[in-house]
Amino acid sequence: MLQPVVMVVEDDAALRSVLLRGLEEEGFRCEAVATGAQVLARVAEVAPQALVVDVGLPDCDGRDVCQALRARGDETPVLFLTARDALVDRLSGFDAGGDDYLTKPFALDELVARLRALIRRAGSPVASRVGGLELDPATHALRCGDAQERLTPTEFRIIAALFARPGEAVRRRELVRAGWPHGAIVNDNTLDAYIARLRRKLRGLPGAPTLETVHGVGYAIR
Repeated sequence: MLQPVVMVVEDDAALRSVLLRGLEEEGFRCEAVATGAQVLARVAEVAPQALVVDVGLPDCDGRDVCQALRARGDETPVLFLTARDALVDRLSGFDAGGDDYLTKPFALDELVARLRALIRRAGSPVASRVGGLELDPATHALRCGDAQERLTPTEFRIIAALFARPGEAVRRRELVRAGWPHGAIVNDNTLDAYIARLRRKLRGLPGAPTLETVHGVGYAIR
């Protein structure tokens, strides 16, 4: 699975640079433009999974860009960035076809979480099966054929993040974010210990895929 592509539409060069660097560190591939005209000219070529659009663009209102995309039949999720937080401004963004709204200043972690949610809702359902391995949320268990291994809540959340992107290297920070509450202090060896426990449980399921280390990145279930 390829990294999700996000088109960032922001005319402020400093903020654009911060957004690109932060999103790329979180595993996104980014394309950046500074005007509404550039969005409309390039969006079909880039084919992003989401757009981050500043409402105050130099050549037009970002909401007008969104309306133009919707008029073309383009349903790519749009997250608006704006310094205006009045209710009427937020409602106008949704009326224009936007999917989410974030007021400046904002935390990068929140932007990332909102983007992931938008992309997840717009894409295919999260996998509950990889190969012959099934993840059962009702019983917090892994099954492969007739064999079953129970999971703790933290183990379940970590492996569910891997299931969501089968075959793909999932970064360590993403697994920490999935497994523990926001703000929790999680040492590297803590995540490694949980990965080791999950590997032992996978070995107890004949025919199950393996949990591989992707050096310098994280882990992948293959």
